[in-house]
Amino acid sequence: MVAQVASELTVGQLAERSGVSTSALRFYERQGLIHSRRTTGGQRRYARTTLRRVAFIRASQSVGIPLALIGEVLDFLPKDAAPTKEFWLRASECWTEALNARIAKMERMRDRFTSCVGCGCLSFEECALVNPSDELSGRGPGAHLLDAEPPLKRA
Repeated sequence: MVAQVASELTVGQLAERSGVSTSALRFYERQGLIHSRRTTGGQRRYARTTLRRVAFIRASQSVGIPLALIGEVLDFLPKDAAPTKEFWLRASECWTEALNARIAKMERMRDRFTSCVGCGCLSFEECALVNPSDELSGRGPGAHLLDAEPPLKRA
């Protein structure tokens, strides 16, 4: 006897299969990332393809892509379509530059933090190497040096 596979999933089934909490799924739905239909009793029913959409969302989040950008890319898919391999590749291409910039920023932050901690003062206001004469105070609040791109080296 072959078990019949339901064409739709309840929010609980989707949560169990995807490993994502029901509250997160409802949030994704409010954000327009996934879609459901409502039964006459008001219960959510999700197309099985939603499992792949949720996997795409979680994988994208795991590399630091904000939900707003994920939503922009998912808007290119029909409402209940599952992301295909080609779709994933195109999304990856769109995000490669942004991911590389984030990686470079994190590496700069790591390197600057490591060298600063080495002096022992732990104060960007007082450190003569990082902020001589507190010159950065004129730029207002914020981690100006940690966020800054390194100057271009001349050949």
